[in-house]
Amino acid sequence: MFATYVHDLNPVALPIYGGLALRWYGLAYLAGFVAGFLLLRNLAQRGLWVMKPEKVGDFIAACALFGVFLGGRLGYIFFYQIPKAGWEGLAHDPLLVLRVWEGGMASHGGILGLAIFTWFYAKKHQVSWAGLADGLCVVGPVGLFFGRVANFINGELYGRVANGVPWAVKFPQSLVEESDETQAIAWQACTRLEPSLVDAKTLDPLIVAARENPQISKILGQYLQPRHPSQIYEALLEGALLFAILWIVRVRFPKAPAGLITGLFFALYAVFRIFGEQFREPDAAMVGFLTKGQFFSFFMFLFAALFLTHAWRGRKNKEDRGSVEPG
Repeated sequence: MFATYVHDLNPVALPIYGGLALRWYGLAYLAGFVAGFLLLRNLAQRGLWVMKPEKVGDFIAACALFGVFLGGRLGYIFFYQIPKAGWEGLAHDPLLVLRVWEGGMASHGGILGLAIFTWFYAKKHQVSWAGLADGLCVVGPVGLFFGRVANFINGELYGRVANGVPWAVKFPQSLVEESDETQAIAWQACTRLEPSLVDAKTLDPLIVAARENPQISKILGQYLQPRHPSQIYEALLEGALLFAILWIVRVRFPKAPAGLITGLFFALYAVFRIFGEQFREPDAAMVGFLTKGQFFSFFMFLFAALFLTHAWRGRKNKEDRGSVEPG
């Protein structure tokens, strides 16, 4: 009934020289940091954040390096890669941890990395950790939005089978989800058109060929099942919608107690992630009946409860102090 799109977007935004290239994945992170800097500076200028405007740039740069990149990459290595492939790959190539441009970042790891970094930063600079986190949590979903869009461009983290869905997408990388027989037939059909694929050892050459040759893309599409573009779902939920909610709360309630927005972030992110994972093909071993993304998200409810309790106590203490008349 529906003409399903066969994914053919190129992860490389601009080839440079000698194999170097500017990738959409890297640009997504850059866009997230730039947007985060501009939004946080705006909040600081309006007195809606604990940081001074002139310190925002250095703070964001440190968050990017020590929080997002280090935490996100280590989270991917320890939460997903090692449980799936063991320690051999990391032992053989320790620099794997640094190659973030190849993809492989865990959002839960990035969030945990930011939490740890901001705690040390708050202690060193004598500012409220909860207040510092509130600002980051307002703008964090913008980075999540760009990251999920980059996942879609890369054709990775694709969704589950979605027959009859008009906006479904056929992702070439999802050929690995098909039976061995289907994979073999698809390879044979594509190699008849492009003989050089016969010597391919991985799926990557086939994906590149499908991206560059519409005929191969058409042939390959006959053997792929239409799937939910779950990356876009997550971009809209964890990114756009979450940002809109938290921004409105920050602006409409400027005197909200420190920790309230951070608590809302953890709670709503967990809800949106758990819901979104229903449409995403599991990319790691299940934890019982839960995907790994859902499993880790349940721990975020604990952080949400802690920050919301902190906010409630802060507001109560403020009200108690305000009710005492000067003697």
